[in-house]
Parts: sequence; structure tokens; C-alpha cells
Amino acid sequence: MTDVPEPHSGWTFVTSHARVLAAIADDHHARIRDTAARCRLTERAVQKIISDLESDGYLSHVREGRSNNYRIEPGKILRHPAEAGLTVASLLSLLVQDEVDRVAPPDERRRPGAS
Repeated sequence: MTDVPEPHSGWTFVTSHARVLAAIADDHHARIRDTAARCRLTERAVQKIISDLESDGYLSHVREGRSNNYRIEPGKILRHPAEAGLTVASLLSLLVQDEVDRVAPPDERRRPGAS
């Protein structure tokens, strides 16, 4: 794992729930410890978020030996009335695109209008 920046204080545009969901989308087998480090959250916070997402049907898991394999429900509608009709897949497509652009070298980043 790379160096983890200091935790951020104050408000952010992306919720912890969205951040954890995006991290799981990127690696369905990631350990809670790794997800917590990536999202700059405590392991306990990630466990609670995963529990929230599972109890509301956004996420499920299957135990495989000593690890979990998570499954995201891409067609599930987002909870807030302002996002009525938007799905988990649409949210993740925005977050995953952002991640690709942030980690790709500048000459490999996608440019608007380029295919």
C-alpha cells in the first residue's frame, strides 16, 4: 500500500458511504483494513458503513475462506429524493472515472471528446 495522507477534517463533497462503495467496486475482495486506509476512515467506520449498505440492499457479501467477496447492486436507486431515479451504477461511473483520471499519468488521461 502507498503512503496514506493525513485524515481530512471538515466537510467533503463525497460521503464516506460513497467512498467505501467506490473502493469496494474497485476491489471486491479488499479487506476492511485496506478499504479503511484507502478511504481515510477507521476500520470500525468502514464496518458500520458496510453494514448500512448491506441492510439497505446496496451491497451483499459471500464468505470465501477467510475473506469476503462483495457484490454491489448496480441497479439500486440512490436514497436521497434529490437523486430520484439515479442508480448506484451512475454514481460509481462518476467516481470510477475520477479515480482513473487522478491516478493516470497526464499523457494517458482521457480528454473531453476523445475516445
